Amino acid sequence: MNGPSAPDGKKFSSRDFFKFLIPSLIGIMFFIVPISSDEGFTIPIAFLSNLLIDWIGDIVPTLAVIMMGLSIIGSLLLFTARPAFILERPSMKSLFSVTPFWFAMRIIGFIAGVMTLLTIGPEMVTSDVTGGLLLFDLIPILFATFLFAGMLLPLLLNFGLLEFVGTFLMKVMRPLFRLPGRASLDSLASWVGDATIGILLTTKQYEEGYYTKREASIIATTFSVVSITFTIVVLQYMRLDQYFLPYYGAIILSGLVAALIMPRIYPLSKKADTAYEETELQPEEDVPSDTSLSKWALIQALQKSRSSKSFFETLKDGFKNVLDMWLGVLPVVMAVGTIAVIIAEYTPFFTIIGKPFEPILMFLQVPEAAVAAQTMVVGFADMFLPAVLGSEIESELTRFVIATLSVTQLIYMSEVGGLLLGSKLPISFFDLVLIFLLRTFITLPIIVGIAHLVF
Repeated sequence: MNGPSAPDGKKFSSRDFFKFLIPSLIGIMFFIVPISSDEGFTIPIAFLSNLLIDWIGDIVPTLAVIMMGLSIIGSLLLFTARPAFILERPSMKSLFSVTPFWFAMRIIGFIAGVMTLLTIGPEMVTSDVTGGLLLFDLIPILFATFLFAGMLLPLLLNFGLLEFVGTFLMKVMRPLFRLPGRASLDSLASWVGDATIGILLTTKQYEEGYYTKREASIIATTFSVVSITFTIVVLQYMRLDQYFLPYYGAIILSGLVAALIMPRIYPLSKKADTAYEETELQPEEDVPSDTSLSKWALIQALQKSRSSKSFFETLKDGFKNVLDMWLGVLPVVMAVGTIAVIIAEYTPFFTIIGKPFEPILMFLQVPEAAVAAQTMVVGFADMFLPAVLGSEIESELTRFVIATLSVTQLIYMSEVGGLLLGSKLPISFFDLVLIFLLRTFITLPIIVGIAHLVF
């Protein structure tokens, strides 16, 4: 094809173009394009997940507990024997190398899983409304969705789609969000891929001098939204699959409004505009003056596709994604979820701290406001917990609000919060609490307004 040339002067080939176009279109089809099913509209990833659950759903809890056990064994081996087959593989080393706190969470999750699976121990752990709710209802959805989403995610991330879209967004990042243009790629990687990926990218670029303290803090706490994978899981668990488009539209709209406001108010606005202490600030590369924005976007995408891995390597990346989520996320969800649901079922804790939201929800005309109020703050522990606590609410409007808000609150300690506190980013625990509450108050009215339009 007679297309653009790379900055090194070498012409892009038809193969480069099709390596960008075909995987990106397939990825869009699986993750974004809605299809019709017996229960209404859904997206292919969710449809495939439901098929798998129907097929092997009975054995998934057992498989999940095995995965939780493997995550502990891997970490123990790394801490003690330090075998070469783990140390020489960066992906395995990062998967099993966890802090003592997160290792303890894996152990708690595994113990809760075994007790629930075998129905041994106190009923408050194993009952249908506590551990059983997590292991037999939520975990199968996570297990199946992680499998398909993890394997197919490289189609969106590895072949130039993010670079193509991100280049067009460069012109809006500075005036709207007070961020450099390169942050668009970082933000998209989080939004489409995974919040963990986004935080790791942000931390790495901050340490290399590409972001100031303020810019890195804004990106990590404003754009590290949970992935499409997780949003699908929440929607499925709330039995609202057919509302994916308005649901994700509400996430995007409310998330953008929060992204406009949060960088301009405390605490993010007060972060220093200086580089990481151990590096110098790097100047940002602009679009060349003799090249149009669309041409530059295509060049960036084709460069990515040219350097993309082989089919086999891409398949390996997808399998690594699946293992990361199966071994890294499932035990933490089981641990944090079981503890939180026990607190919710056997204590008035969440009822008390959620009380201030009850009159707000009543004023916004949200049905079953008293029950919904309990879910407003529990998401700070883990983003799945609002869905777990609110899944039995009869009102679809209320479940829609809870599902959307749990995603847009963004800060949850079982993953994002722990990563941020463990990173070199200048973010404190007090910052995280304040950002969580501010995002809740900013996004809630928008989400409720959209819910009233949909229902």
